[in-house]
Amino acid sequence: MRVVNPLLFFIFWGGEPVITKDFRVNEGIRAREVRVVNTDGNQLGIFSSREALRLAEEKQLDLVEISPAARPPVCKIMDFGKYKYEQSKREKEARKKQKTISVKEVKLRPNIEDHDFEVKARNAIRFLKEGDKVKATIIFRGREIVHTQLGQKLLKRLAERVQDISQVERHPRLEGRNMIMILSPKQDV
Repeated sequence: MRVVNPLLFFIFWGGEPVITKDFRVNEGIRAREVRVVNTDGNQLGIFSSREALRLAEEKQLDLVEISPAARPPVCKIMDFGKYKYEQSKREKEARKKQKTISVKEVKLRPNIEDHDFEVKARNAIRFLKEGDKVKATIIFRGREIVHTQLGQKLLKRLAERVQDISQVERHPRLEGRNMIMILSPKQDV
């Protein structure tokens, strides 16, 4: 017999039901009467919780409360261990398929040489091809802050250099002593 933390299946947050992973199982079910559903999904009827638990024990399975908000609560006869194992496998598979997008940064100076600019542009291209976003930052030091147009021209040049594989997500903007532009990889249509 398994007894799981008796938290609700549904927690109401902001008016919408949110499914939790905690179920009431076997002796953890506190309702007097429950609607019982068998392993095939067919309804068996309304039983007292003791009678429903006895039915589950006869089949050597667990009684799991799947909808506590219903009147009477709905319980299903199932192998709870197998269910949790399959659920964890599905979640693991979903996590494996999702791609995490990170933001890589390329730092430039307003008076950068052409070769250094090309190195930074190649790095930006490599990051974009890997599927990451690129944050291009121009750092102004001292009196360089007076010449922000040089920074804008440099960021525009970088955007033109990588325009075939990227799109400008955020146009150049001055934030303190830094000018920032964000590039994201083009979505294949």
